[in-house]
Amino acid sequence: MINIILGKSYAIVAFLGILFAFLMTCVCISKLNKFLPKDIGRDFAHDGKLSAGKPRGAGIIFILVYTITVLIFGNINIELGIYLFLIVLEMLTGFFDDASEEPWGEYKKGILDFIVALIAAITYVAYNGTTIQIATLGISFTIPKVLFVILTIVLVWVSINVTNCSDGVDGLSGTLSIVTLVTIYIITRILSKGTDIEFPILVFVVCLLGYLWYNATPSKLLMGDAGSRAMGMFISIAILKTQSPFLYLLVALVLIVDGGLGLVKVFLLRFFKIHILKTTRTPLHDHVRKVMGWSNTQTVYRFTIIQIVISIATIYLLLL
Repeated sequence: MINIILGKSYAIVAFLGILFAFLMTCVCISKLNKFLPKDIGRDFAHDGKLSAGKPRGAGIIFILVYTITVLIFGNINIELGIYLFLIVLEMLTGFFDDASEEPWGEYKKGILDFIVALIAAITYVAYNGTTIQIATLGISFTIPKVLFVILTIVLVWVSINVTNCSDGVDGLSGTLSIVTLVTIYIITRILSKGTDIEFPILVFVVCLLGYLWYNATPSKLLMGDAGSRAMGMFISIAILKTQSPFLYLLVALVLIVDGGLGLVKVFLLRFFKIHILKTTRTPLHDHVRKVMGWSNTQTVYRFTIIQIVISIATIYLLLL
């Protein structure tokens, strides 16, 4: 928007926008964290009591900074505007859950996620069609609209929930999300797809970096569901805009395994009475800390290293 008003090169405007996003995230978190709800500590999480008393729900700060930055400095259009609305909606559902004396039930959050995912799917189809690529093989094909919408709902729901479940170690989900988003950004450049999402990706990354400034071990505050749910929402949109959504399985593999194992385990036990991974704690980051003795720092570094290696290999495949 600001580039239209000033008539300047968009590259310069984007540069200023990225700096603005980082600085505003740091300043706003520093000044406003005292107004956030306090974490009560989670009995079911490894070392969960160590978080008791810390400001929780910082996602509301960096997501709002992100949204304002994209609106001011980005090339906004109706499609992107809808996605921003949905990201803020996910942030608000997470924040109100964080602030509630009684946590929202799984079904309530599940219904809200479904509605958000449905709107995202319909919006994407309306503006981009239903043609997708198997980028690593150079194959393109068109999917029937109804099937595409169903698959997109699954993608968005999975991304929201695995990202949310991976948020249990200082800096882990934020760092993994940064690696995932930077990988997606590189993919958009390689495939020349999703050019309208490139600036929003970079802004999201620097907002996360501003948050991590305060969340690095030992953390001073937590993003809560307000951040992790919105983060997962944005990752799903970003990968959709590459028109190669199956790459999500690679660019977010560690998030999927870490947060997804527990979802699969609970689903099978609850609906089919099948108990798998009996000796494995979930999310996986709890297993490596509690059972294998990894420190928080080792967990963040090692999980991130694994995802970086996978991302590098994925990028190389696309360059062949």
